[in-house]
Amino acid sequence: MESRCENCIVRQFNSLRAMSKEELKKVSDSKTTKIIKKGQPLFEEGDKLNGVYCVRNGVSKLSKLSAKGKDQIVKLASKGEVMGQRSVISEEVTNLSAIAVSDMEVCFIPKDSITHTLQSNPNFTLEVLRHMAHDLKEADDVIVNISQKTVKQRIAEAFLYLKNNFGEDEDGFLALTLSREDISNVVGTATESAIRIISEFKKKGVIRTSGKKIGIKDECKLKELVEGF
Repeated sequence: MESRCENCIVRQFNSLRAMSKEELKKVSDSKTTKIIKKGQPLFEEGDKLNGVYCVRNGVSKLSKLSAKGKDQIVKLASKGEVMGQRSVISEEVTNLSAIAVSDMEVCFIPKDSITHTLQSNPNFTLEVLRHMAHDLKEADDVIVNISQKTVKQRIAEAFLYLKNNFGEDEDGFLALTLSREDISNVVGTATESAIRIISEFKKKGVIRTSGKKIGIKDECKLKELVEGF
C-alpha cells in the first residue's frame, strides 16, 4: 500500500497533492515503479517522453549539453520532484538529460494520466504552473550566478547548497557525493579549475576531503567566499 499514490507522502512535495483521491487512484493503477542505478539515465536530451518521473528516493542531475560538448547541470532533482512535466505538457522533446547521481527509486506516470487531469482539475493545473514557474526562477538564478559571480564564489555556494539541501553523513562529509566533473558542471567551469579551487579551499582549512567526499570545516568562511570576501 505504501507505493500507492494516495498513500504516498512524497506527493506532498509536488503538484500531485492537488489531485483528488479518485484521480490519485487512477494514477496509481497506471504508474510503474523503477529502480535506477547511479550513473544510469532516466532520459536524454532530445527524447520524446511518454510520461513523467516522480522521485521517491535518490537524486538525479538535470543537464544540458553545450555546443562545445560540455554538460551544464541546471538542477539536482531529489525526493518529491517531478521530472519531464514541461516536455509532456508542451509535447516537445526533452530540453535536458536526467542521470542518476545516486541509486534512485522513481515512479513513471504515463502521459495520459497527467493530461487528462490537467483538463479536468484546475487546481492541479495551477499547481503544475506554480512548479514550472519555480523552475524558471531557478534557471534565472543560474544564469545570473554564472554571469556575475566568480568561479570561487559559485563553488563555495554549491557546497553550501549541497549541505543545506542534502545534509551531511555521520562522518561530517556532504551526504551527496558529486564527482569533480559534476561540481565543475554545476558551476559552469572547466574540471581542472574546479579541482584547483577545491585544493585551494582545502589548504585554507575551509573544507576537508577524503577521496571524492567533501566536508565543510568552516561554514562562516565559506559564506564569506560566496559574498566575495
